[in-house]
Amino acid sequence: MVAKKNPVRTCTEAEEPASWALEDITMNITHFDLVTLRVFIAIARSGSVTRGARAVNMAVAAASKRVSNLEDHLGTRLLFRYSRGVKLTEAGNTLFQHALELLQSVERMSGVMSEFRAGTSGRVRIWANTSSITQFLPGDLSVFMRSLPGIAIDLEERNSDEVVAALRENRADIGIFEEHTPAEDISSFGYQKDELVLIVPKNHQLTKRRKISLADAIEYDFVSLPPSTSIAKRLLTESTKLNKPLKLQIQVRSFDAICRMVQAGLGIGILPRIAAQPYMRSLGLKGIPLNETWAQRHLLLGLRDTAGLAVPVRLLATSLCPQITLAPEDAS
Repeated sequence: MVAKKNPVRTCTEAEEPASWALEDITMNITHFDLVTLRVFIAIARSGSVTRGARAVNMAVAAASKRVSNLEDHLGTRLLFRYSRGVKLTEAGNTLFQHALELLQSVERMSGVMSEFRAGTSGRVRIWANTSSITQFLPGDLSVFMRSLPGIAIDLEERNSDEVVAALRENRADIGIFEEHTPAEDISSFGYQKDELVLIVPKNHQLTKRRKISLADAIEYDFVSLPPSTSIAKRLLTESTKLNKPLKLQIQVRSFDAICRMVQAGLGIGILPRIAAQPYMRSLGLKGIPLNETWAQRHLLLGLRDTAGLAVPVRLLATSLCPQITLAPEDAS
């Protein structure tokens, strides 16, 4: 039981009643409303109930009542009240420090939430094929993240089919994939163009060719990516049209591995030109342009649904594809 007290009286620090101690000190956090804590901080800083109430635009009686109720709920005196002002008790000083930290944390939280409302904070899940990651996304994401550092990016490197599946299943917010990937139910926009070239060792018979068709290269051994990749699927489609299956010596999982196998003389390969350029320079390989319309590829940016996009997703999508236009109701 809390002893009944006169809410305003003159006393000395030594006169603090021992009867204010509670047997059960478990506190209900609902007693710590932010308005009361602001009032308490203002009174503690000013050393006066009157000046503190004025600082928070509250009537003196209302401010005094809030502090008295807080003392009742806590079961301990927070202020020594004098005729000329107030002074913090030990408990009051402890509450003052914690209340300051709490309100500062709330202000920080409010700022972060404001950034979410403005779209300057959040997280975007993007799945992309290897061609886009090795050629275009590093630079594009760097520009975006410098301008909006509060938005985090979760980037997954996957095959184009997996990218589209992730969009359908809401495992990705944005997808980058090759244009021939079945994606009729996905909203797609042009992202970038790339060019496939034939990669050969510097001492290969084909190095003197300025351009070459697949029909002229198909007699040689090939090093290729796994069958599920868009490049491997395209080579299978085009070689089938020629009625000449590729002579696949080795299948590997990365552009780097293809180039190293080509350097070792284990076959020739077909890769995106920009992605292969660093390896061509370092490994002494040559890239021969393909005289094929399918060698000029389009990479697409896909969205599951343009309606109701989270602001961070919309900001990244329009940064990657400036030509994307969303209706006002889509930019939620």
